[in-house]
Amino acid sequence: MSGSVPVLSEADPAELERMAAALEASGRYRVLRKLEDWSPVAPPSGAPTRLGLFVDVETTGLDPARCEILELAMAPFTYGLDGTIYSVGAPFHGLREPSAPIPPEVTALTGLTDEMVAGRRIDPAEVAAFAAPAALVVAHNAGFDRRFLERFCETFTTKPWACSMSQVDWAAEGFEGTKLAYLAGGAGFFYEKHRATHDCLAAIALLGRPLPRSGAPALARLLEAARAPVYRIWAEGAPFDLKDQLKARGYRWNGESNGLPRAWWRDVAEAERADELAWLQAEIYRGEVDLLVRRIDAHDRFSDRC
Repeated sequence: MSGSVPVLSEADPAELERMAAALEASGRYRVLRKLEDWSPVAPPSGAPTRLGLFVDVETTGLDPARCEILELAMAPFTYGLDGTIYSVGAPFHGLREPSAPIPPEVTALTGLTDEMVAGRRIDPAEVAAFAAPAALVVAHNAGFDRRFLERFCETFTTKPWACSMSQVDWAAEGFEGTKLAYLAGGAGFFYEKHRATHDCLAAIALLGRPLPRSGAPALARLLEAARAPVYRIWAEGAPFDLKDQLKARGYRWNGESNGLPRAWWRDVAEAERADELAWLQAEIYRGEVDLLVRRIDAHDRFSDRC
């Protein structure tokens, strides 16, 4: 039949890309491309590089003190100090049978079933050997992954960590959310979600792309945030009737029995520390007060230690 539309599965990649570009140029369509394998690029001669490790865990629940790791993926990548990603290595992947059946809601979210993990285990020594060369560990929600992995393998307590969810100002770049699948869609690609290896590779691809407004690689912004220490100020003994002022200022309440003060706290940059302490004395305590202030850097950030 003349004028018939070609079968897309038989079209060559160049033809598919031409069709996608035509759709986008019309202004009526937005095309998401499937995430492809990373094409390695040689670093410039003499440029220093580091080895990063993107990690992701699927677990039986949210509490690292009670819940267990079901799946672990670790994807190594080579990057420059300016945030350029040069290559992505072969990932580590493991499944682990927990001590109790997987909750149905976890299976619904991750696709992991009791049958898939039956008899499987992840060797902490193997994990330690794989993670040992990394100069930086990154996770999308590092406050979750780090707390599980430090309990599973001591090597993760010795590494600096960064968080691709909270340490890139996605809102300033025009994104309205921070979930990985949403960010990937905003960056123009899709992938198979909620499996650990796919999440790692998608996050590395996201970090390697230029941000839509600043034009900088997302990893460059992440590294800037990871390198900068913050100061955690604990507003111990703050009057209860002033809690709304503290909340409006960005303070959060620690009510857990975790060895840390049961008090309001806030993280500030070094340049903001003096002004924040002055605000607390003037507006909250109405006088001089000696407060606990702790410097936090990438070695402790997102862990149970702070």
